Parts: sequence; structure tokens; C-alpha cells
Amino acid sequence: MKNISKLSDKEVVEITRSQDKEMYAEVINRYQEKLIRYASFLIGDEQQGRDVVQEGLVKAYINLNSFDTKRSFSSWIYRIVHNEAMNAVSKSRKQIRLDEKVDFDSGINVEDDLIRDELKKDTHRCLEEMPLIYREPLSLMYLEEKSYEEISDILRIPLGTVGTRISRAKAIMKKLCQKQ
Repeated sequence: MKNISKLSDKEVVEITRSQDKEMYAEVINRYQEKLIRYASFLIGDEQQGRDVVQEGLVKAYINLNSFDTKRSFSSWIYRIVHNEAMNAVSKSRKQIRLDEKVDFDSGINVEDDLIRDELKKDTHRCLEEMPLIYREPLSLMYLEEKSYEEISDILRIPLGTVGTRISRAKAIMKKLCQKQ
């Protein structure tokens, strides 16, 4: 067999389905960190994002035989994690939130770290104020570097709607950040 890293996602899926169930570890290696970043952004909590991705990867494995190889595997697995994240958001709205503990990084150049952290906080504050309907395509485009077609497939919305939502999200983001 050729080098695993050179196999396409579809080839890895086909081998996992038919020959070697352990090949699914390659799917996890390829997607886990990206999916965690995406889910954590949607939910607003990294640990909960990790839990969501774990659930999503398990569901993807269980339903691997239902994956249509004519479609993009990346979009398929992102959609599963997206659905899990939306379920988690729904559940968390019903729970009482507690304040998080403040944790400071003890880097050598404290001033640069503080400026960078403040910029990240401001950006995340602006994003958190943005409606989820606009936050989703924006995060997929800029954080996950997905194309409009992939975003359309993941969110199950028409391609034109993706462009409209991203355009509106940029305008909203600009207004929100200028306000702060």
C-alpha cells in the first residue's frame, strides 16, 4: 500500500469500510484539530468543542457506510460536527452559566502577549455579538479556509446565500468592532 498520508480522503474511507477499520485513525489525524477549532468557535468553549468533535467523529465512524463517495468527505464530516455543535448550543442555552476563571499566560514578552490577547478578546467579543447565522459561514471561510461550495454543502444552504451571509457578516463585524 502506498504512503497513507498520500491517500485521498475517499481512499482512506474505502479502506476503512472494506479492509482495515483501524485506518479511521487517519481520518482523525487529518480532521480532529480543524474540527475542534471550528466547533470551539461555534460553541465558544474549547473543552465543549472537543467533546462535540469526539461525539461527531464517533457518529461519522458509525455512519461511514452511509457516506456517498461522490460527495466531499470534508463537507460530510464538518456537517456532522456542525450538527453536534448546534445540539450542544441548544442544550447550553437551557443551563445556567458560571463565570470562568481568569488565566494569564506567563510569556516572556508580557506586553506583546497582552496586546495580542486583548485583540483576540475584542475580535471574539465582536463575533459573539454576531448572530449565529452569520458567524457560521464566516468561521468556515476564515478559520477553516473552506470554499463557498464547501460552506454551502456543510450548512446546507444555496451558494448564493453563502455569499450573501458572508458579505453581511463582514459588514456586521466591521460595525461591531468599530463600536468597541
